Amino acid sequence: MVILASNSSESYNFDRDSHGLGNAIKVQMADEKSRQVATSSKNPLLTLLMAINIIAMGTVAYFQYRFMDMEAKRPDLSQLLKEKDAPSEGEADGEAKTVEVVKKENLLPLDSFTVNLAQGEGPRRYVRLDAVLKMSDDAKAPEFEARKPQIRDSIISILNTKRADDLLKKEGKSFLKEEIKASINSFLIDGRVEDIYYISFQIN
Repeated sequence: MVILASNSSESYNFDRDSHGLGNAIKVQMADEKSRQVATSSKNPLLTLLMAINIIAMGTVAYFQYRFMDMEAKRPDLSQLLKEKDAPSEGEADGEAKTVEVVKKENLLPLDSFTVNLAQGEGPRRYVRLDAVLKMSDDAKAPEFEARKPQIRDSIISILNTKRADDLLKKEGKSFLKEEIKASINSFLIDGRVEDIYYISFQIN
């Protein structure tokens, strides 16, 4: 009977130890799972913060690069002022050609004309005309001056035959140029009138 009691006591102690060990293992496993859950819950937040940090650093670096690139490409103010003051080759050539053309053209001004027009419907009207003649290279100004009375008389006669309605049209003004040109050329021996430029053309 004593032996049985001893075996029962040892068996009870063994069962109690086994039960305690099992509880300890369960507690340890629960702690491990809680740590894993905590770690897994922290990892996405940490990853997100790192991603945001990397993006922010990349953005700052990009804008710094753009700013430095713009500063490097910005032209020097002194150089711009020099380029502005110095005429370009095209402008210099254009000015030279313009001066050359003006020198080649022989321009002679006509004295102003105030002439009555042909009578039409309504009150009598008159024209005021200022023009410049473009002469050929072989034209001679002294000859033109000598022929000026005849030239003015012929122009007045031409204007007297015109009506206001005729001269108000573009075609009428162009035809008048041709008539005046032909009339003046008929008096000249050296040179000829190549074109006529209206400076003032008023009909009242």
